[in-house]
Amino acid sequence: MCLAIPARVTQIDQGLGLVEVGGVVREASFMLLPDAQVGDYVLLHAGYALQKVDEAEAEETIRLLAELAEAGRAEA
Repeated sequence: MCLAIPARVTQIDQGLGLVEVGGVVREASFMLLPDAQVGDYVLLHAGYALQKVDEAEAEETIRLLAELAEAGRAEA
């Protein structure tokens, strides 16, 4: 199974850049999404930005993922 997570674009330079998810910054390729801009939210999978997503939808998904992670920690 594959999982793509929403991430906020913080930097782009010639098809490569940085994205931020929950305070964690990662490198990403924007070769598949050349129209992405700093401030956009994108779906990130295996280091590649796949598509833009709505900011409200991205933030809700990030909130739900954090909630799931917290529930998993509580069960352990």
